[in-house]
Formats: sequence, C-alpha cells, structure tokens
Amino acid sequence: MSKKRFIAGATCPECKESDTLRWWKEHHVEVIECVKCGHVDRRSPLSEEKDEHRPEEQDAQVIGIFKPQ
Repeated sequence: MSKKRFIAGATCPECKESDTLRWWKEHHVEVIECVKCGHVDRRSPLSEEKDEHRPEEQDAQVIGIFKPQ
C-alpha cells in the first residue's frame, strides 16, 4: 500500500465537506476516501502502457525556437 495523501481544496461528493479527501493506490487501483463521512471511490487508472507513452505528448512537434537578441 502506498502513502495516503490529502487532496487540498477537494470537496467530498457525498457530504460536501472541503479538505477531507485522501488519495492512495492499492493494487494498481486509485482510492479516494472522505475521512469525515467515509465515502469511498475506487478507479482503475488507464493501462500503464498508455500512461508511459502519452500519445498527446509524442505527437507534439517543435515548430521553432525563440532566441531573444
């Protein structure tokens, strides 16, 4: 299990309290939990292959370099 981190400024979708959500990864699943009401949301991230290669970044091209004089 990884370190649990609070999400600054986030609002719980259940109890609407602010700054009560914490996030961590558990067996390659992202978990978000409200420490106030206990609401839990689990999400499977995109495949690791897609995360590593990020096609939107690979498709970007440099069209010029600005050199101030």
